[in-house]
Formats: sequence, C-alpha cells, structure tokens
Amino acid sequence: MNARWLISSQSIVTLAAGMIFPYYLLFLKNLGNTFSKYGLAFAVFTISSAAISQWLAPQLDRNGVQMLTWSSLGMMVAMLAFPWVGSYLWVLILQLLMGVCNSMQKMSERLLIADHTTQGKRGAVIGEFHFWTSVASGFAVIIGGYLIDWLTINVLFYFSAILYAWSALVTWRFGKRLNAGKVTK
Repeated sequence: MNARWLISSQSIVTLAAGMIFPYYLLFLKNLGNTFSKYGLAFAVFTISSAAISQWLAPQLDRNGVQMLTWSSLGMMVAMLAFPWVGSYLWVLILQLLMGVCNSMQKMSERLLIADHTTQGKRGAVIGEFHFWTSVASGFAVIIGGYLIDWLTINVLFYFSAILYAWSALVTWRFGKRLNAGKVTK
C-alpha cells in the first residue's frame, strides 16, 4: 500500500497541532483565569469528539477521505479564529468545533489505514505512520518554541492554520485521484 499521502497529510496535521498546542494551553489558561474553566473547555473538546463519533460512524466508510479533508479545514478555521477570541464563550464554541474535527480526523485516519492495507501487512504501515507523525510532533514543539520567542502567539495560530490548509490540500488531491480511479484501494 502506498500510504505516503496519508502519512504526509497526518504528519502535517501533527506538525500544526504540536507547534501550537503548548502555547494554546497557555492561551486558554489566560483567557479562562481558572483551572476549572480550563477543565470545562477541555471537557467540551473531548465530549464533543466522543458525541459526534456516534453520528459520524455510519458515514465513515463512504466518506473517510472527505472527513479527513474537512477535519483539517475545520481546524484551520479554528486556528484563524483563536487570535480574535475575546470571551470564554467563544473558546467553548471553538473547543466544540475542534472536538468535532478531532473525531473526524482520528476515525478517518484509522479507517484509511485499514482500508488501504491488507490484514497481516498493516504493521509496517502503522509503524511508518507512527514514526513520521511522532517525528513531526517533536519538531513542531521545537519549532513553536523558537518561533514564539521571535513572534506572537497569534502568528503561531496563523502558521498552524496554513499547515492545516496544506494537509487538507494533500488529502483533497488524494480523494480526487481516488474518485477518478487513478488509485486503487
């Protein structure tokens, strides 16, 4: 199986998330002013991710690539919106959006690995997938640390949005090739 497109798109997602995540936590803490508000915001993220998975599951087999594309686009929108957030209510709304996108992303990537591999031969692909997404995460935190020394957190959100858009483009292009019959499952 040629999983390069999936590994590439999800490494870009991991890079985008890892670059902003430590600073995003500080952003949430500063806006919420209490750990209980931070806890509520994170709970909205995780519970919305769990809840939407029940609605998405029946559609996943037909729309895995599209869900992966929409997940990246939704995260791009969230990253573009965060610098403009002025109230805790908007944080909760964005956490809801991010939870939905997280569910779409996690479920789709698992489905696509299963769909584009054969039983008994998945280990190597999963190992390669894990390696490259983990490497991307490590570099993302380092890059984010250096960038935030020179730039503002808003710039990190915008740069992260660009990476999510790039991931969406990679996934969308694969989906077009798949629908045109140029790629076999």
